[in-house]
Amino acid sequence: MTAYEDFYRRSIDDREGFWAEEAQRIDWKTAPQQVCDYSNPPFARWFVGGTTNLCHNAVDRHLEKRAGQAALIAVSTETNTEQVYTFQQLHAEVQRMAASLLELGVQKGDRVLIYMPMIAEAAFAMLACARIGAIHSVVFGGFAAGALASRIEDSSPKLIVSSDGGSRGGKAVEYKPLLDEAIAQSSHKPSAVLLADRKLTTMKIVAGRDYMWSELREKHLDTVVPCEWVDSTHPSYTLYTSGTTGKPKGVQRDTGGYAVALAASMKHIYCGNPGETYFSTSDIGWVVGHSYIIYGPLIAGMATIMYEGLPTRPDGGIWWSLVEKYKVTVMFSAPTAVRVLKKQDPALLTKYDLSSLRALFLAGEPLDEPTAQWISEGLKKPIIDNYWQTETGWPILSIANGVEEKTSKFGSPGVAMYGYNVKLLDENTGDELTGAGQKGVVAIEGPLPPGCMQTIWRDDERFVKTYWNSIPGKLVYSTFDWGVRDQDGYFFILGRTDDVINVAGHRLGTREIEESISSHPNISEVAVVGIADALKGQVAVAFAVVKDASALVDDAARAKLEAEVMKVVDNTIGAVGRPARVRFVTVLPKTRSGKLLRRAIQAVCEGRDAGDLTTMDDPAALQQIKDLLA
Repeated sequence: MTAYEDFYRRSIDDREGFWAEEAQRIDWKTAPQQVCDYSNPPFARWFVGGTTNLCHNAVDRHLEKRAGQAALIAVSTETNTEQVYTFQQLHAEVQRMAASLLELGVQKGDRVLIYMPMIAEAAFAMLACARIGAIHSVVFGGFAAGALASRIEDSSPKLIVSSDGGSRGGKAVEYKPLLDEAIAQSSHKPSAVLLADRKLTTMKIVAGRDYMWSELREKHLDTVVPCEWVDSTHPSYTLYTSGTTGKPKGVQRDTGGYAVALAASMKHIYCGNPGETYFSTSDIGWVVGHSYIIYGPLIAGMATIMYEGLPTRPDGGIWWSLVEKYKVTVMFSAPTAVRVLKKQDPALLTKYDLSSLRALFLAGEPLDEPTAQWISEGLKKPIIDNYWQTETGWPILSIANGVEEKTSKFGSPGVAMYGYNVKLLDENTGDELTGAGQKGVVAIEGPLPPGCMQTIWRDDERFVKTYWNSIPGKLVYSTFDWGVRDQDGYFFILGRTDDVINVAGHRLGTREIEESISSHPNISEVAVVGIADALKGQVAVAFAVVKDASALVDDAARAKLEAEVMKVVDNTIGAVGRPARVRFVTVLPKTRSGKLLRRAIQAVCEGRDAGDLTTMDDPAALQQIKDLLA
């Protein structure tokens, strides 16, 4: 066996011993009494009896040795500002935020919803919640009022932290009006809203509910807020991910297992060391931002860059200039971002001193071979793909160069990571597929390792039904992705088995977009599918049946209705959910039992064979789509 195979086998065969050792990478107030309680499958409880605190492990424990070292580097090319916070300064700011939350009535176990742009205050808010044992729920700033309202409804926050606005491409993006509208739409009303005023837009303040961060911060400049030691199994946060039904799922994460998983991954997968700099180009609204902008790098004693702006502004070299300036050793981005940079001047890749950079990690959507090849040749650095989900919190498939150096294979995210008992299963029989090149559903045998989701917030039944009951006769976690494995154990991901699409790393439920489009008064029915796209990986395309066909008399009328439908999506979900096209048809392809044939529509759009259509009710429905595309 190679060193990694040995390491991996131990993580599966001697789970208790393996994770007991990894647990020593973080500080515990009370040592765990039991490594893993899996007495109630599929619910796993990690490091039972242990008490710890995420904020302590990310900030406080570094004060003794590295108080003056950079911890958080907030860069905005939108406002042309850069600010470096040392661990000492970050500690002070987090306590000021924590004191403000406490003053506004937030207690241990309360939810705090964070709807923020990529600014330092968002990091302070997340860490402050962890400090006092509150449960944060970050909502991506690109979501509109309807999507935000559904998340407020489900998480029922005591308080919301937000801002007047963000900025994109030099244009201000208002957050406060969307937040006010979302609160109006939701039956749950937070008792307070805490606002960071960036002076980008003017805000309407609601008396008795809205408070200014700048005022409360002044009040608590020297307030000491000790860490609240919580049980290892205490929820640290919920993060909403799109589902195959319209209602988003609140992925619930624990505290101790998550801290251990991140500490281990920083060592074994990302090879980051204390005193170095980590740069993830993601957003805190997504899981990568939670794990590898905020918590992972800080737990490892690294500086972390929090970036607000586009990868092409002021030019396509901005990210590489930051690598040079802050001596970034580990960088994490998404294939879509690299495809955007591919259109820029190639000289920008060699303009800056990138000697500090050891590797570029990519995740969020499948990484195609040409993109991987291009960036690899341009940077002359290892390009390491990794595959994981909001639900898992850290990589399922990658390469653990911290254990044993392995080469990447372009187009593959790598091998199964330690702790994940990954199987390829036949979706109909549940049989394991062990041969090279056999296509199956990527599944994980329980228990899920530390750091993965505990359950769906307030919905254990949905957790079991959604993730663990989809493979016949097997209690295994389904990733809902197709995959194949080669003779060396490297996996290749082939796309979704369910109705979730991946647009530039953002997971969107087709049902959520369909519900939004259906709310237009002239749409009676709609099907949304994800279509392969050279830049974004996938884009959403909608096929809609109108109530009144007179709205489609000519091309101008069609274009007008399409623009109206797009606007509806913008207003309910946000531009992130907007389909690339809305096409109008008289009937949608369905089975005789009334089920939409989304996979057949997708195949036709991508120029593939639509497969077995014997159960289709009306063949003319699919032909109509073919004619439209032709």
